[in-house]
Amino acid sequence: MPRLPSSARFAGFALATLTVALGCDKKQPSPSAANSSTPPSLTAVIGAPAVSSAVSAAPAPVVTAAPVPTTPRNVLLLTIDSLRADMPWAGYPRAIAPNLTKLAEESVVYTNEFALSSYTAKSVAGFLSSRYPSTLYRSGYFFANYPKADTFLAEVLSDHGIATTGWHGHLYFRGVGLDQGFKDWEFVPGIRFDPETDNHITSQLMTELGIKLLSKPQNTGKQFFAWAHYMDPHDQYNKHPESPDFGNKNRDRYDSEVFYTDLWLGKLLDFARSQPWWKDTVVIVSADHGEAFGEHGFYKHAFELWNVLTHVPLMVYGPGITPKRIDEHRSHIDLAPTILDLMGVPPEKEFMGKSFAPELFGATPDNRDPILMELTEDSHNPPRRAVLSGDYRMIVIKEHKFQLYNLANDPGEETDLAEKEPEKLAEMKKIYTDLYAKLPLVEPYGGVDLKEGGTANGPMGPKVVPPTP
Repeated sequence: MPRLPSSARFAGFALATLTVALGCDKKQPSPSAANSSTPPSLTAVIGAPAVSSAVSAAPAPVVTAAPVPTTPRNVLLLTIDSLRADMPWAGYPRAIAPNLTKLAEESVVYTNEFALSSYTAKSVAGFLSSRYPSTLYRSGYFFANYPKADTFLAEVLSDHGIATTGWHGHLYFRGVGLDQGFKDWEFVPGIRFDPETDNHITSQLMTELGIKLLSKPQNTGKQFFAWAHYMDPHDQYNKHPESPDFGNKNRDRYDSEVFYTDLWLGKLLDFARSQPWWKDTVVIVSADHGEAFGEHGFYKHAFELWNVLTHVPLMVYGPGITPKRIDEHRSHIDLAPTILDLMGVPPEKEFMGKSFAPELFGATPDNRDPILMELTEDSHNPPRRAVLSGDYRMIVIKEHKFQLYNLANDPGEETDLAEKEPEKLAEMKKIYTDLYAKLPLVEPYGGVDLKEGGTANGPMGPKVVPPTP
C-alpha cells in the first residue's frame, strides 16, 4: 500500500503494520535474536438468485449434500500476505510457485475467492471471527486492535480441547487481540516493528519456527489447529538468489518474493508429509488480500476495494478431498465455519458464515451471492464497501457514490456502468441496502480521529446503522 503519512506513527500505539513503502531492502532477522444454532448467512438474509454451478461447463447433476467425514481432522492454515489471485495454477505464465502449484493439482481450488477487506488488520480479524469488519468490536486505528468481546476461531477450538498454535513474521500480530484462544503464539526472532513497511525477510525463519512448533507433542500430540502467516510477498519487494531473475520492476521483484516464500512453504509441507499426523490433516492455503501494480493508478493495498485487492487464492487439500476447481463465488466469511466443520466442532453462534466443507467431499456447490467486502472507516481508511452478485460488482464510496462493473466483460473494472445501466445499479443498491440494514454494525472505539471526520468514541456494543442509498 502507499506509504502512510507521518501521523501514522501514533505516540503510545505500539502496534505494527503489514503495509507500505518501496525503496530499501528488507533485512534478514538474526536466528538468535457448542452451539448447534448459527445465524443465517447473508444469502439467507437477503436471498440469492438461482445460479447454476460453475464447476464445469456441463450442467451439474443434482447432488444431495455430501456429509463431511465423521473422523475429525487437524487443520493447517497457511496464509500468505499480499498474494494475488493470478498465480500459476490460475494461468499466470511465470512459474513463480512450483510447490503451491503442485499442491493445487491435488486440491480443491477456488477460482473466485474473496477476502473480507483489502488489508491485513481487517481481513485477518474477519476470517478468524467469521464476521464482517464493521460488526467487530475494534479500535479506530488503521492498525486495529480487538478486545475480548470478539469471538475468534481459536477460542472456540480451545474450548473443545483442540491444540491451537500460531506463528508470525510481523509484529502487528503482537498484542492486538488476534491471539485470543491460541495456546502457543510465537514470532520469528530478530524482527522489529516498522509502521510503514515490512523490513524483514522471514520465510526461512517462519518454516524453521513452524517445524519446531509442529514437532512439540503439546501442539500436535492430539487434534490440532495451526496457523502460519507468511509475510515476504509484502513490500518491500526483494530479489532472492534462490529465485530466477524475473526482472527489476515491482511485479518482477514481487514474483521473486513469491518464489522464495513458496520455496520455504514447500519445505514446511515436506516436513508435514513426514509426520504421523499428516494422513489426518487438511491443509488450507490462502491470502489476506491481493496487491496492485498500477491498476487504476494504484499500488500495493488498503485504502481502496478494487477487485485486484480482494480477489485471493484458496486451495484445500486433505484426506478424502477430490481435486477439482470450483468457480462459484466464495468469501473468507465462510473459512472459520468450514474449519469447525472439518474438525468436528459444532457451529458457533457468533459466526456469520457457513461451512463449505460438504462441497469439498462431493456436494454440489451452492450460490452464496452476494459477496461483501469492506473498508471500515478508521484513522487512515475512508469508508468503502463492495458487493459482488453474479457478474456485477458495485463499489460504494462514502455512502453516496456508486460504481458498477461487469466482471465477466470487464475483469479489470475499467468501465463504470453506473450511468449506462441504471436498472442494474438500482438492483445492486437494493441488495446492498437490504444487506446492511440487517447487519449489527459496531462503531469503533478509542477516541481516534477518523479519516472522514468525527471521533471513534462508540460504545462497546452493537449499533445498527442502516446506510443511506
